[in-house]
Amino acid sequence: MVTQPEAYTVVKGEGLPIVIAHGMGVDHRSLMMLDDAFPAGTQRIYVDLPGYGRTPALSGIGGLPELAEWFMHTVNELVGDHQRFALLGNSMGGALVRDTLSREPKRVAGLALIAPVVDPVMSHRRLAEHVIADANPQLTQSLPQDKVIDFITMGVNQSFDAWRRYQRYILPGTKLCDREANARLSKRYWLDGDPEQRMGTYTGPTLIVTGQQDQIVGNEDQKALLPHYPNAVYKIIDPSGHNIHIDQPDAVKSLLAEWSKKLLNS
Repeated sequence: MVTQPEAYTVVKGEGLPIVIAHGMGVDHRSLMMLDDAFPAGTQRIYVDLPGYGRTPALSGIGGLPELAEWFMHTVNELVGDHQRFALLGNSMGGALVRDTLSREPKRVAGLALIAPVVDPVMSHRRLAEHVIADANPQLTQSLPQDKVIDFITMGVNQSFDAWRRYQRYILPGTKLCDREANARLSKRYWLDGDPEQRMGTYTGPTLIVTGQQDQIVGNEDQKALLPHYPNAVYKIIDPSGHNIHIDQPDAVKSLLAEWSKKLLNS
């Protein structure tokens, strides 16, 4: 079992634990802008995955199967072996939380997925066309290209407000990314088995949020998950790219608030 490294976490609130996993290349801060969506009675545990933020990289090959095993172990360390908990995952984090759910479905109070990776193999994905909805050449032409590229390719909202959100919540994590570990992960980017095939059906409160213009993971593969989640709320946000919560934070927060209420009432 993968028992190292110890996860760096930020914990907000008290109550039902919600373990939150970010995507590739960023850290826990990328999702903290959503924290005020969660009601009292929830404890949000934001995790830096290995090689990102303040959690050291996995030793050895450090692929997605090893990362999934580490995440499952870390969840148990954080909440206790028998404690119920909920899961929220964004992008790659969506694949990790689905894998954990498939191994411990009776303990999981609910699942939320924001632009989740469904098929880790990029060539297998059904992607959307990336169309900028709110072009802002005044902004993008004034910024260093190395900072602008991801902002442009991941989102469709180029407003000054969206840039400020990106600058505050996304950029700090990109600077702490372990590039060598990230490259090793990219070379072994698959899960050991399909989570939904392992699990079958999960009837807990489920939220799946996708972007209409997401060219990284699309919105069709996520829709194909729905037979396994009969109580899921599935929402395509338009306009929105892969960074849905940067493009459309209010819409994502509203959906998370409703999901959280269901957690507390389930």
